[in-house]
Amino acid sequence: MKRLFILLIFLLSACVSEPISIPTVKVAPSATRPAPIATAIPASPTLSPTETPIPCDPLVVDFCITDGHFVFQRPILPPNNDSVEETYRFASTASGTRESHHGVEFINGTGTPVHAAADGQIIFAGSDDEAVYSPWPNFYGNIIVIRHADSLFTLYAHLSLIDVQAGEEVQVGQKIGEVGLTGSANGSHLHFEVRRGDVEDYFSTLNPELWLIPKAGEGALAISVMNTRGKFQNVDFTLQFTDETYFVKTYEDASLTKNENAALGLKAGRYRIAFLFGGKIYERWVEVESGRLTQVVFVMQ
Repeated sequence: MKRLFILLIFLLSACVSEPISIPTVKVAPSATRPAPIATAIPASPTLSPTETPIPCDPLVVDFCITDGHFVFQRPILPPNNDSVEETYRFASTASGTRESHHGVEFINGTGTPVHAAADGQIIFAGSDDEAVYSPWPNFYGNIIVIRHADSLFTLYAHLSLIDVQAGEEVQVGQKIGEVGLTGSANGSHLHFEVRRGDVEDYFSTLNPELWLIPKAGEGALAISVMNTRGKFQNVDFTLQFTDETYFVKTYEDASLTKNENAALGLKAGRYRIAFLFGGKIYERWVEVESGRLTQVVFVMQ
């Protein structure tokens, strides 16, 4: 019996399959998988003001500062007097004593060199005997008119000498003539204008102080004084800057009012604008930055 049992055990063992050898594969156990490294995800890009400029509205804020459109070099260069004459600014009549001013003046002696304010083409150089660009013959005397880009023109009047001729191409800074007192000039000076559109239209002029590149350390200020219907109003106002005070009138010739009714070049700094209108005092503090334009709008209630 015992032998029969041993024989049975032997036979069963012979029926069992031999173990299969499985090659070892190295798998990182999930228990030891490294934790994910926190990676900073950049936030959605925020556009900077230079990429998506938000227009400043001078109707809803005290003032706006912009790059302006200072595209013209001064026609008189140092060491000569390259400053605009303050007593007879654009659209001024000198309190009714003079013809409405369609440009600005640079007071200099006869023979002072006059330079092109920008690259362009001479479209007229000679005497205004036929009054093509002026209200009557010989008003400007000897003049030069230059066509520039964007339908802009510059006009140089009362010259004693003309160095260029019609059709000639000129470069910015090139000498084109000399200061004089021809035509209806009251003393030796350069009369300088900026026109846009129809150059032969005497009323197509723009305030040169908003187009001339400011001098070092200076900017420009443009002021609009209007009623609630958008009609420009005439006022006399003061500009106070540290220990200096400027007395300024809005444009005395309404026909020359375009987008503003007062404008001038000023030293960079903080200014107080004040004026009386309808028995009420209006005032505002504004900033003028070097090489830039400050725009201010007053709406009279």
